[in-house]
Amino acid sequence: MDKTTSGWINGFLGVLIFSGSLPATRAAVLDFDPVFLTVARAGNAGLLALCLLLAFREKRPTADQLLSLAVVSLGVVVGFPLLTAFALQHVTSAHSIVFIGMLPLATAAFGVLRGGERPRPAFWMFSVAGSLLVVGFALAQGLSASPVGDALMLAAIVACGLGYAEGARLSRTLGGWQVISWALVLSLPVMLAIALALMPPSFAKVGASGWVGLAYVSLFSMLIGFIFWYRGLAQGGIAAVGQLQLLQPFFGLALAATLLDEEVSLTMLAVTVGVILCVAGARKFAK
Repeated sequence: MDKTTSGWINGFLGVLIFSGSLPATRAAVLDFDPVFLTVARAGNAGLLALCLLLAFREKRPTADQLLSLAVVSLGVVVGFPLLTAFALQHVTSAHSIVFIGMLPLATAAFGVLRGGERPRPAFWMFSVAGSLLVVGFALAQGLSASPVGDALMLAAIVACGLGYAEGARLSRTLGGWQVISWALVLSLPVMLAIALALMPPSFAKVGASGWVGLAYVSLFSMLIGFIFWYRGLAQGGIAAVGQLQLLQPFFGLALAATLLDEEVSLTMLAVTVGVILCVAGARKFAK
């Protein structure tokens, strides 16, 4: 298997895992304070990452790599989870599809700025078309507006795009799982301190859905998904593989149809096919 194909497979697995992140965050934030949820998920994942780094006796990052790891940590360990947790107090996870549709463009833009990639003009055409399909589909669902929630989600997308691109660039020299692990460990002391300070006196009112949501975003969204995602971006190209994020909302809808017996409309299927074609076109013209 060539490096590019491997990158797309790893990226696909990462997106599949991330597709459950916003619904899980929505479930968890109903029972947990948003700030506590953010630091708890990062703290849980950070402790596991520390165990992995010690078990495999990984070399410590250089001074230059530490600076990049700080950017990754601020973008995807703190920024995106915290901003989305606050946003999901004002909007539904379905509403967030509007902004997730912009994430591939943000990732590609930072891939150009930070990763030195130069996609062809046709790539941007397919990328914009795919984003417009996702955003248009979400808006067609009659989603109510929340200025505060929308502003928070927009900031979250910028932070996430930067964290994705910076992590992918660093993965080329440090390794995919090592990047997210070191980023988590770098923020671990602060995350644990804040988690202990904000820990509620009792968890008696936390329901099963809240615990499941916390477990999912801690283990899968914060660590396992990034192992596949950063490896995929590094192997297949930040701008190109980043377009797979266009499929993330539809993976979530497919899960809802399978687990919750929700209806999958013909419009949904048509938009999904259109997005797949845009992803294929973007891949062709990424270099």
